[in-house]
Amino acid sequence: MITLGSLSDTHRPRKRVQRVGRGLGSKRGKTCTRGVKGDKARRGYKTRCGHEGGQLPLYRKLPTKGFVNGMFKNDVHAINLGRLNQLFKDGDVVNLKTLRERGYAPRDPKGGLKILAQGDLKKKITIEAHSFSKGALEKLEKAKISFKVLAKQDT
Repeated sequence: MITLGSLSDTHRPRKRVQRVGRGLGSKRGKTCTRGVKGDKARRGYKTRCGHEGGQLPLYRKLPTKGFVNGMFKNDVHAINLGRLNQLFKDGDVVNLKTLRERGYAPRDPKGGLKILAQGDLKKKITIEAHSFSKGALEKLEKAKISFKVLAKQDT
C-alpha cells in the first residue's frame, strides 16, 4: 500500500544541506557565515521586505499612474455546442438569460455570448448569441438548428 510517508521525489536530486555552527573544522563554524557584529549577526534578526536601508525603496520610485487596458477589454462568455447539448432540452431557447438561470454564466459579459464548435448538438433548440465560430455555424446549418445573431446592445 502506498502512503504519503513512503513517497519520494524522483524528479530532483537531493541537495546536501549545509550545516552551520558545527565547529571551526566545518568551514562554517564560529560566526556561521553571518559576519561579525551588527544586527544581521544576531539571533532573531529579520529584514523588512522592500527596506533598502535609508535609500528610497524601489516601490516608491515606480510610477503609480498609467494606462490600463482593462477598461477596454471586450469580455466574451464562450460556450461549446456539446455543453449546450448537456444543459438544454428540445425546444429550449439558449441565450445569456437562460444560461444565467442555470448557473452557467455568472456575469453579464461586455462582449456578449459566443458559441463554439466543440462537441455535437443533437437537440433541436433555438440559439440567440452575439457571435458564432465558423465551425459552429457550419454544424448548426448542417443540423438545421435555428439560431439568431444578436447585436452587441441586445443583452
